Formats: sequence, structure tokens, C-alpha cells
Amino acid sequence: MQTNDIHIGAQPVFEDGYMTASGLHLHYVSAGRGDLILFLHGFPEFWYAWKNQLEEFGKDHRAVALDLPFNLSDKPKELSAYEVGHIVENVWAFAREISPNKKFALVAHDWGGYIARALAVAYPDVLRRLVIINSPHPAVFARLLRSDPMQQKASSYMELFRSAQAEQILSADDFEFLSRVMAFGRQNGLPAEDKSEYVMAWSQPGAITGGLNYYRANRLTASSAGDGPSGWSAKVDVPTLVIWGMNDPALLPQNLDGLEEYVTRLAVHRISDASHWLVHTHTKAINQLLVSNLAGGVSNASE
Repeated sequence: MQTNDIHIGAQPVFEDGYMTASGLHLHYVSAGRGDLILFLHGFPEFWYAWKNQLEEFGKDHRAVALDLPFNLSDKPKELSAYEVGHIVENVWAFAREISPNKKFALVAHDWGGYIARALAVAYPDVLRRLVIINSPHPAVFARLLRSDPMQQKASSYMELFRSAQAEQILSADDFEFLSRVMAFGRQNGLPAEDKSEYVMAWSQPGAITGGLNYYRANRLTASSAGDGPSGWSAKVDVPTLVIWGMNDPALLPQNLDGLEEYVTRLAVHRISDASHWLVHTHTKAINQLLVSNLAGGVSNASE
């Protein structure tokens, strides 16, 4: 394990580290000491998506944001390395090394939620709490892809992401496509000052292909409800909070319908004016919900 300090703004507040876990050399950033809270990002994000949570929860926890096979972590060339079962084992080996013999809280967004949910099915006894942010349950999502024209249309971008031309399209004109998706400096988008950090991450050798390989290796389709390490019909038996930005243009609110069928202890919190990037745009609300969840106090609600 290697570690050193990095700077966010003027202060060296976070610790930058590397660890080999289940065959992958993984990069992570951590803050604080105490019980582990592990944060998993989606695409096209990287550890930096959680910088505000590291600052907040590093006050009284070991808050760790992992680079999944993206940015500064290994980005294998084999497509099979991006299958959810393989990534679950990488994340589990990492968590076991960084927090041996202790339960931890897992917070995840987008593709990170896909991995976190599978980990909760495979290793329920290691998690204290699970928080999923705008990441659909594969069984519910598969149902919508079969029967909901609006979600079908909203998901059409996935075919582009699986195509052979995807890298060229996403990287053209200094990543203009991804910059538009993340809406830097615009309402419901990321802060304008974060753009340079993201362009740097996207420019890492193999980074864009690594992110796209999630879509290529794990085909969330109308027939995929039974896929996954233990089958997606298996119930998550970990206290779970789902936070949902109701204005997400790609993952519609219908993805919340029927979740209780797959999660035994579920709370859902809807944020009416939030989009897919609510981790960035609604930081205060997200942090408050995480604090309440860790204390066991979140119930179904909307705002």
C-alpha cells in the first residue's frame, strides 16, 4: 500500500493511496480515521465526485473514495475484467484489506450502485449500511426496458456507449460530448471549476475505454433480470437507503417502483429538483441524509 498527501484547494486534506486487491492495482483517496465509509463512483466520474463527502465524513470516519477501473486505477484490456462479479471481488478485497474484520458503510452512485448492490447480495454480513444514489435495480430496469417506452428512449445512449465508435465520439473536441453530459456550470450540472479535473481523468490512457467497458461487459437489457453474481432476483438484506433525483433524464423515477420486492429493509428519499448529478448539486442534502442514515434515522420521504 502506498500513500501520500494531495491537495484540494490550499489545504492537504486528503490522503492519496494505491493498493493491489484481487489482482488490480487500485487508486483511492481517503480522509480521517474511524469506521469505514466506502464511496463508489459511476461513469464518467472518478473518486473526485466524492470530495465533498470525504471532507464531511473524514471528520469522524475513515472516508474512502475508490477509483474503480478508471482514472489512476488499473484499466484491464480484457472485457471480462469489467463484469460485475469481477469488480465486486476487487472491491471486496480492497475493503477487507483497508478495514479488516469490521463492517462498513457503502455509498454508491450510477455504475457504482450496480457494483454495490451486487456486493450486498454476495457479502451481506460485511455491510452496516448501503446507500444507492440514482442507480437502478437491474431487475426493475430490465422490466422497464421491456415495457416502458419512455425508459427505452432514455436508455438509447447505451448502444452508442457499446459501439466501436464510442471512444472517438466521447473524446472528440477535448471531450465535448462528456462535458455536455455533465453540464459543467449549468443548472443541475457540475461546478464549472471541476471541468479541468474531469478532463485530466478522462485523458488518462485507457480511461474512456475502461468506463465504456462497463456497458459492454454488463448488458443491462430487457432479458437481464436474472443475471449477476447471485441472480438479480436475490434480495438485499442490508439496511438500504435509495436517494433519487427525480429529474434524471436517463434513469426515470419509474425505477423506484417495485424496489421493495428486492430489498428487505428499504427507505427511499426522493429529491424533486435534482437530476442525475445530485451528489454534486445537492451536497448538503446528500450529506444530511448520509448522517441520518448512519444513525439509523432515515425513512421514506420526498422533498
